[in-house]
Amino acid sequence: MTRYRLSGAVMTHPKRRAAAERLARSAPPGALRVVMDPDPAGKPSVLRTALCAWEAIEEGATHQLVVQDDMILSDTFFARAQQAISAMPDAALALFALWDSRNGAAVRFGALTGARWVGAVNEYFPCVAIILPREVAAGFAAFGRRHLDGWPDDILMNRYLRAQKIPAYVSVPSLAEHEDHGSISGNAFRGPRRSVCFLPHDAPGRETARVTGLRVLPFFKQGVAQCAVRADDPSNGPAPQGSQRAGSGHWLHLDCAQYLEGSGVRVDRRQPAIVRMAEVTTPEAAEGAWLTAFTMGFVHRRDGLRCDPAPGDDAAPAPAPDPAVLAEALATVGPGGVSYAQGEDRIAAQRDELARITTAGLEAGHEAAGRLGRPRRAAARPADPRPTDPPRTDHPHVAILGADTPLGEHLVRGLRDAGHPVTLLTHLPPDRPTTALLDLTARNQPATLTLQLPDNKTDFTLLLGDLYGPGCPPDSRIGRLVWDALRSQPLTLDDPTGTLRPLHTRDLVTALSALLHTPPTDPVTALADAPLTAAELAEAVRTAVRPVPLTPSEPTTPRATPDPLNWPAPPPGWKPTTDLHYGLHTHAQWLAYEGIHDALEV
Repeated sequence: MTRYRLSGAVMTHPKRRAAAERLARSAPPGALRVVMDPDPAGKPSVLRTALCAWEAIEEGATHQLVVQDDMILSDTFFARAQQAISAMPDAALALFALWDSRNGAAVRFGALTGARWVGAVNEYFPCVAIILPREVAAGFAAFGRRHLDGWPDDILMNRYLRAQKIPAYVSVPSLAEHEDHGSISGNAFRGPRRSVCFLPHDAPGRETARVTGLRVLPFFKQGVAQCAVRADDPSNGPAPQGSQRAGSGHWLHLDCAQYLEGSGVRVDRRQPAIVRMAEVTTPEAAEGAWLTAFTMGFVHRRDGLRCDPAPGDDAAPAPAPDPAVLAEALATVGPGGVSYAQGEDRIAAQRDELARITTAGLEAGHEAAGRLGRPRRAAARPADPRPTDPPRTDHPHVAILGADTPLGEHLVRGLRDAGHPVTLLTHLPPDRPTTALLDLTARNQPATLTLQLPDNKTDFTLLLGDLYGPGCPPDSRIGRLVWDALRSQPLTLDDPTGTLRPLHTRDLVTALSALLHTPPTDPVTALADAPLTAAELAEAVRTAVRPVPLTPSEPTTPRATPDPLNWPAPPPGWKPTTDLHYGLHTHAQWLAYEGIHDALEV
C-alpha cells in the first residue's frame, strides 16, 4: 500500500452546484467532495472558494486535489495522479495547461521529447486541476488569506511556489479538460479556454520522465507568435557590476521573429506555400501558427532537448515521443492563438488546416537548426546561445548607460537581436564617446532619453510619451491602469480628458535602431504614437486586460504633457506598429508574471 493518500475537492458556486456534484459522481466513490463558495452573494472570487477547498483536506491525507467544477477528467485521472504523487511527493502538480500559455509551450516540448511532466515556467500556475502536498496546501491557504485583494489564485499560486522553492510540474498530456459553462470570475471575455493536449484514454506510467530547465518558450497567443526567454543567460552579455538583475531567473518577453533574428535565422518574408495557400483560416493565423512552430522546432533541435536523466540511471535511453500526444499538442497551436477573437465553431473549422501548417513549421524549424550544425546536449548547452557568426559590421555600435533595469534589459536584448553590438556602462565616460551613447538614466516627466552620436556635437533628446509594455513598472499612467485591471480593481482616472501618447517597448527598440542608422535631423525627436484621451486608454485597458468598472473621480489639474500641436516629428521613415490592444496585453502579462514578484511578500 502506498504511503501517500490523496483527498480531493470540487470547488463551486451555488449557481453551478449541479455541475460540481455531477463531476464528483464521475470520480471514484469518496474521491471528491463539493466545496461551496463561502460568500456566494459577494464579489466573484475564485480565490475565496479555492482557499476553502485547500483547507478541506481530509484527516490522514498527504496530498490535496482541487478541481474546478467545469472540468472533464480523463479516464485514467486518478491512476496517473496517484502514481505522480508517489514519484514526486514534494511537488505541486498541475494537471491542465491552456493551449495558448507558456506552460502549454512547455508541454509541447514535453510531447516532443516523450516526457510525462515538464517543469512549470514563470507564468500563472494552472489551478483548475491541481495537487499540492498537505504542508504546501496549508501554507498557500495562509498566504492567500493575506492577499484577498483581487489577484487571481493562479497568479498567487505561482508567486507562492516560486518564493517557497516548491518543485512544480505540469502534466503531459493534460489529465483534465475545460467544459465551459460560463465564467463566474469574469474570464468569459478571453474566449474558449482549452487544454494544450487532452487525451481521455492516456495510459498511466513513466511518471519519472520529465523535462526541466527550459529556456525558450514559443507560444501563439492573441494572434501573435510570441517567445519567452530566460534572462539569466551569460550570452546576453555581462550585466553591469553590482547588477541586481543578473542571474535572478526572470524572463524577457519577445516575439518569435525577434528571437529568430537574434539567433541568426533569417525567416524569409515570402512565407512557404502551405501558409500562402491556406483556404480556411486567415493569413495572419496561418503565419502565426507556422512561425510559432518553426521557432519550436528550431529550439528543439538546436538545443538537443531531451528528457532529464532517469533517477539513478544517467545512461538510460531517452523515451520516444507518443505520436498521439505529439499530434494533439501540435494541433492546438493554431486554435489557441486565435481563441481570443473567435468562437468554438469557427475555431473547429480551422483546426485541421492549422494542424498541417503547424507540422510543416515544426519540420522547417528542425531543418533550419540542422543547417547550423550538430545539436548540443541539453545538460551542457548555454541558455539561449547566440549566433557564432562574426558580428555584423553594418549595424552601428551603441553603449548604454542605466541598463540595469527590466526596461533596460528589454532594450539591450532588442538592439542586440536587431544586430547592434552593445556595450553596457555603469557611469558616463569622461570624454565624448567614440560610439553612440544611449543614456537611460535621464528619464523624467515627460519621459525622455538622451542619445549622443560620435560624429555629432549635439545631444539628442528623445520624447517617449507614455511608455508601456514588457519592462515597464506599474507606477506610470498606463502601468497604473493595467495594474489595477489585473487585480480586478476599478479604474480611476485623474483627468479623463488628459492626453496620452502610448509607446510600446518594442516600438522604442525599432526607433532606436533607426536613429542609430540615420541620425535625427532635429535636436528633439518624438517617438510616441498618436494621442488619445485617458478615458479612451481606460476603455482599451478594460478590453485588453479585464473588463473592470470605471470609477468617477474629482477633476484635478491635468498633468503636464507635450502639446499635441507642437509634438515633434518622428524619425523619417519610422512609425510605431504595435497594436494598442496587443501592447496592453503584453504589459499586463509582464506585470503579472514578473512585476508581482516585487510587489507581494510571502
